[in-house]
Amino acid sequence: MSSLYNLKKNVASIDDLIDGFDAGTFVSHTQGNSYFVDPDNGSDTHDGKTPSKAKATLAAAYALTTANQHDTVYFIGSSSADAPTSAITWSNSFTHLIGISADLPGMGQRCRVVNSAANDLTTLFTLSGSGCKIRNIQFYDGKDSAADGQCVVASGNRNHLENVFIAGMGDATASGPATRAGSFSLKVSGSENYFTNCTIGLDTIARSAANTELSLSGSRNTFEDCLFLSNSVTAGKFLVAVDNSGGDLRWNWFKGRCLFINYTSNWATGITNAFDMPAGGSTHYIVVGPECQIVGVGTGWADTLTHLYISGPQPNAGFGISTNPTT
Repeated sequence: MSSLYNLKKNVASIDDLIDGFDAGTFVSHTQGNSYFVDPDNGSDTHDGKTPSKAKATLAAAYALTTANQHDTVYFIGSSSADAPTSAITWSNSFTHLIGISADLPGMGQRCRVVNSAANDLTTLFTLSGSGCKIRNIQFYDGKDSAADGQCVVASGNRNHLENVFIAGMGDATASGPATRAGSFSLKVSGSENYFTNCTIGLDTIARSAANTELSLSGSRNTFEDCLFLSNSVTAGKFLVAVDNSGGDLRWNWFKGRCLFINYTSNWATGITNAFDMPAGGSTHYIVVGPECQIVGVGTGWADTLTHLYISGPQPNAGFGISTNPTT
């Protein structure tokens, strides 16, 4: 009875806010507190403890949380986005961020954190805490400065991101991030993180440099049923770049039905390979599930196949490439 009482006290009227949303999945039954963000109707002068008294910005709500207490920030979806004036570093471990809107897998979430051209933050969001759950959130990097774009950096460990859209290099400015080789949508340097039904990258803004959507330098991370997107005719551009210069990555797993798509206008020549793989250095294994596919890629999975493993009846360099059916 006491656990049920604490649960109801914590979630307040959240069940009335959106039909069928299981808030209790994420709220601690004991010490964790709930805080709310509403970019449309909130105010940072509010206490953030109920939907009607929501904060206006994610930074203000996060500032109320305490590490290791399973506090949860609920982001109320709306027509407005949160455009922080300073980079957000989510360093409190066991602190969760849940978007409340249509629970869309992959992309289109209306709970949006945006790096605007006016703000031009170097990095929009850094997840350095561990044991956090992030669900149903969109991170969009729309900065236009002549600097590398870095939408999200996941340096923490054992986090779970579900239904998260990480869209980097979102501005078409001639000298902007999409034109720079050092740009990325997501960098994962932490270990044992799990990504489920996430979309990483963007296909509406052309990439004109050899940058990447996912920069991977952590170990034992899993990507399940994720979509990787790009828009490039640059042969040296990759959807995933593996970096083992910092040490042994052990393994990283692309599980389930991951789909790697490079879009090109009018079916122009696209990128050469999906993965940029180091040929030597510390031990690492990249494991790709048998149901994963690549589309709009000229040659195959990787520029170096030595440490990439795919199961199937006859795995080869071109295995998993989607092709047009013959008549």
